[in-house]
Amino acid sequence: MILYHGSNMPITSIDLKRSNVGKDFGCGFYLTTNRKQAERMAQRKVRLYGGKVEISKYEFDKEAAENANIKIKKFQSYSKEWASFVLANRENGTRKQIHNYDIVYGPIANDDVGFQIRRLLAELITIETFLEELKYKKGITYQYFFATERALQYLKKL
Repeated sequence: MILYHGSNMPITSIDLKRSNVGKDFGCGFYLTTNRKQAERMAQRKVRLYGGKVEISKYEFDKEAAENANIKIKKFQSYSKEWASFVLANRENGTRKQIHNYDIVYGPIANDDVGFQIRRLLAELITIETFLEELKYKKGITYQYFFATERALQYLKKL
């Protein structure tokens, strides 16, 4: 399976320590099967931090990863469980994972997630409304999250 990572700089090697805190699935390396989504992410990073659009392409040996003794969490669609998982990870202000998965697969939250979290925590919206508001407005797009060095062994840069 081919996956893409969008950045504002070339990726020569994956360094899990470079990930920011407060991401959808935690601190780690994020990829997508959708090249256009990777390009949009790279453009966003360029606007925020400078640099130039860089798209890295990887081959993910999904079958080997699924057959190995690593922990994979899959969210097949937007759900309350997914929304709660994203909320917990977004609220985690540390680099320490709040889950024990090596790989997480699931939908990408829209870019207004921080605003929606503040609304939920202030009890201005329900968890059901929170879920609806987190759905990516351009249609459902999925992401792969690699949390551990062990998981990264199933990725090969092309």
